[in-house]
Amino acid sequence: MKTAVITGAGSGIGQAIAYNLSATGHRIIILDRSEEAGEATAAQIKSDGGTAEVIACDVSSTDSVKAAFEKIDEVHVLVNNAGIASIGNVQDCDPEELDRVYNVNVKGVYLCLHYAIPKMLANGGGSIVNLASIASKIGIMDRFAYSMSKGAVYTMSLSIARDYIDKGIRCNCVCPARVHTPFVDSYLEKNYEADQRPEMFKSLSEYQPIGRMGKPEEIAELVGFLASDKAGFITGSAYDIDGGVTLLR
Repeated sequence: MKTAVITGAGSGIGQAIAYNLSATGHRIIILDRSEEAGEATAAQIKSDGGTAEVIACDVSSTDSVKAAFEKIDEVHVLVNNAGIASIGNVQDCDPEELDRVYNVNVKGVYLCLHYAIPKMLANGGGSIVNLASIASKIGIMDRFAYSMSKGAVYTMSLSIARDYIDKGIRCNCVCPARVHTPFVDSYLEKNYEADQRPEMFKSLSEYQPIGRMGKPEEIAELVGFLASDKAGFITGSAYDIDGGVTLLR
């Protein structure tokens, strides 16, 4: 049984990825800052007959990530999903906000790569899938810090693919547009009155030319494919899964 390590699998896209990889026979290790959320995902996997465990981990902390991977005996698949959002242009983004986003979205990915790859090499190889974004490729208004971080995820993916192509490690990333997760619902609840939310939800959905947001399960299907042996000839690629956003840009 191959072991898949997934960050931020307590909810949303990460949770859907955990379910997907469990359904294809992987042992799931969830790294999540919220141990409670991670345990809820693990409980569902176990109730469906899968194998899962949770390690509380703050991906922005070197000590936390190092300690987490010291508890993991082998890694065949790594999915760097954990991330945070940020709104505003470069003037709105103060140094503290830049550091906050960098520490999770960039340093967090680096740390997991740094500690997972030696374990993959010991296995003779593995597959890495990083969650990037359409913001890695196109300019999105008022997303300065977020775009910075997801651009870094994209280029880190290319670098890993190049450096380890002859060592049995593949690395790819996926670039979603907006996906309907609990984060979107909490964003609307926090920033808009109840009577404004339906119209704002409609606007967020119609940003994608296909007319809706993505579903976590749709992102998980692509991640599951890239992590699998079926994608054995694919490395160093960034896959748009965006409802046509980049098509019309």
